[in-house]
Amino acid sequence: MTLVQTRGAPPAAHRSGVPGRIRIISGITVASLALLFAALAVGSSSARDGLRIIGRDAGPQVVATAGLYLALSDMDAQVANAIVMGDAYPGQRRDALARYTQRRGEANTALLKAFELSSDNQAERMTVQSVLDGLGQYERLAGQALLLDERAAHAPGPPPAEVVRTYRAATDLMRLVLLPQAYNLTLESGTIVRSTYDDKALMVPLVRVAVVLAGLIALGCLIWLQVFLARRFRRVFGPALLVATIATAVALVFGVNVLGQDEEALRTAKGAGFDSVLTLAKARAISNSMQGDQSRYLLDKERADTYEHTYLDKSLSIIYFEAGNLRTYHSEVGKGSKDFFGMLGPELVGKEGQDVFRAYRTFQATDQRFRGLVASGRTNDAVDERLKAVTTAFTAYDEALMALAERHQSVFKRAIDTGEGALDRLWGLLPYAIGAIGLLVIAGVWPRLKEYR
Repeated sequence: MTLVQTRGAPPAAHRSGVPGRIRIISGITVASLALLFAALAVGSSSARDGLRIIGRDAGPQVVATAGLYLALSDMDAQVANAIVMGDAYPGQRRDALARYTQRRGEANTALLKAFELSSDNQAERMTVQSVLDGLGQYERLAGQALLLDERAAHAPGPPPAEVVRTYRAATDLMRLVLLPQAYNLTLESGTIVRSTYDDKALMVPLVRVAVVLAGLIALGCLIWLQVFLARRFRRVFGPALLVATIATAVALVFGVNVLGQDEEALRTAKGAGFDSVLTLAKARAISNSMQGDQSRYLLDKERADTYEHTYLDKSLSIIYFEAGNLRTYHSEVGKGSKDFFGMLGPELVGKEGQDVFRAYRTFQATDQRFRGLVASGRTNDAVDERLKAVTTAFTAYDEALMALAERHQSVFKRAIDTGEGALDRLWGLLPYAIGAIGLLVIAGVWPRLKEYR
C-alpha cells in the first residue's frame, strides 16, 4: 500500500521544479513582450519627434525665413520702381511705397522667426543681428533717395545724379550685404530640417526592424509557454494564452504598419513637400530681385550693363538654358524644352509646372520688348512697358509659383497629418493592448501554478 502511494505522488523536487520553470518561461515571455512594446514606444516617439520638427517647428520656420530674402529684395525693387516713375505715375508711386512698407514689416517678422530658430547658435544670432543693423542703415539711405527723388520732380526714367548716387549706396548694401546674409540664414536654418530628416530616416527603419524581431521573439515565447503547459499538464492550448498570442500578433502588425506609414510620411513631407516649398520660396525671392534689376537697369545708365548681366545670372539660376547673353537666353526660353535644369527644373513637371513655365516665358518675352525700347531710346515707352506689361506678366508668373507652392504645401501638410494620425491611433490602442495581453498571460498561467499549492 505504501509503495503504491509513493509511485502515484510526484516527488517533491519534481513538484517544486515545474512551477519554477513556469515562472521562468513566463518571466521570459513577459520580458519579450516588454521589449516589443518598448521598441514600439521608441520607434513611435522618434517618428513623432521627426514629424514635429519638420512639420510643426523648424520646417515652417525655415520656409518663413526664406521669405526674408523675398521681403528684402522686394523692398529694394519697390524703391527702384518709385524712383524710375518720376512725376508721371503718382498713384503707382503710392502703391510702390505702400508695398515697401508692407515688405519691411514682413522682413522684421521673418527676422524674428530666424532669431527664434537660431536657438543657442551664436553665429546665426550674430547674422540676424547684422541683418537688423544693416536693414536700419538701408532704410535711412532708401528714405534719403526717395526724398531727393521727390524733390527733383523729374520725368519718367533716370533721375538726377544725386538721387542715383544715394540709391546706389542703398542698393549696394542690400544686394552685396543683406541679401547674401538672408540667403545664408535660410541655408543654415535648413540644416536643422535636413539633419532631423537624415537622423529619422535612419532611426525609424532600424527601430521598425527591431520591432519585428522583438515581436517574433515575443510570439515565440508565448508559443513556447503554451506548448510547455500543454505537454506538462496534458491539456489543449489555453484560450487565454491563445488570445494573448493573437493580440500580440495584431499589435506587432499594427505597430510595424504605423512605423512604415510614418517612414513614408517623413519621406513625402521632406521630399515632395518641404524641399519643393523651400525651392519655390527661393525662386520667388530671386525672381522678385530680377524684377528690381529691370528698374535699376532703367534708372542707372552707368550700371545698366551690370544690371543686365545680374538679371541674366538670376534667370539662369531659375531656369537654365545654354546662353552666353540675355538675347540668346530670351530666344532659348521662347523655344522651350522637354528637360529643364536650374532651380525650378525639377518642379516644372505636370500641369502646374507647365503653367509656371508658360508664365515665365511670357515674362521673359515682355522683358525682351522692354529692353528693346530702352535700346532704341524710347525711355517713356520703356517705363510704361516696365510698369504695365512687364509687371502684369511678372505678377502672373509669381501667382503661378505661389499656386504650385500651395499644392506642395498641401502635400506637406497631408503627409504630416497622416503620420501624426497613425501615431495617435497607435498610442490610443497601445496602453489597452499592453494591459489586455498582460492580464491574458496571467489568466493563462495562474491556474496552472495554483495546482501546485
